[in-house]
Amino acid sequence: MLLEDAVALRIEQLCIERGMSKYDLFLKSGVPQSTLTSIKKKRSRSVRIKTLYAVCEGFSISLKEFFDSPLFDRAELHD
Repeated sequence: MLLEDAVALRIEQLCIERGMSKYDLFLKSGVPQSTLTSIKKKRSRSVRIKTLYAVCEGFSISLKEFFDSPLFDRAELHD
């Protein structure tokens, strides 16, 4: 799996776990819905740390908690 796929899936997982829509995440994080959609649709091959930090703030988690998922296991990721 590509890293950008793992990031998009992790955001989706967290939204489902917390019963949040992308709009709710936008309201809590301040990350524009267009940016969240770009991440989800993998229109960009990279996500800024600043953006990811804001997403984590919206979920009330740390970056460490965001990346603490089997999605980010080295064996699962490739270029």
